Amino acid sequence: MQIKISDVADLPSRFGDFNVQAFKQGQKEHLVICAKELAEVPIVRVHSECLTGDAIGSLKCDCRDQLEYGLQMADETGGMVIYLRQEGRNIGLLNKINAYALQDKGLNTIEANHQLGFAADERTYEVVTFILHHYNIKKIKLLTNNPDKVNSISGVEIVERIPIIMKPNKHNEGYLDVKRDGMGHLL
Repeated sequence: MQIKISDVADLPSRFGDFNVQAFKQGQKEHLVICAKELAEVPIVRVHSECLTGDAIGSLKCDCRDQLEYGLQMADETGGMVIYLRQEGRNIGLLNKINAYALQDKGLNTIEANHQLGFAADERTYEVVTFILHHYNIKKIKLLTNNPDKVNSISGVEIVERIPIIMKPNKHNEGYLDVKRDGMGHLL
């Protein structure tokens, strides 16, 4: 795996004062946002990009809430957020919006992805192991509901899975049900 790594820079934010570093894997540029002093066993949130949720505040998902909670936890506990550029479960923004249009017609998120020729979830996590090794992290507490993340991160001991349960709203209740019932998320 060939990865280019940026320098470390300061990032003061409304969630705390962090260090940031970018990791370029092919055409994807991932971002690590971490506390200035990492805990010996840091809480780590692996977050996949969601432009509509993270930046625009879409109520169709719980992505922004999870990202903000992850950043708060990183600041409070000496942890990190690994922000993966895997928009729309790694089908890209154009296909994600096409999936949204199919959901508007009654399909759920899994059915919409299948209709477009994709698996329910196209994300991969091998770069996470690379990043954790880069920071010399041997053990983590993983902030996730997704068993695929737990099972896909290798070479690092996950000493605890910490649930990240966000309050549903009328626009994302069905989406969260599908994540739980159709994708096995631990909600």
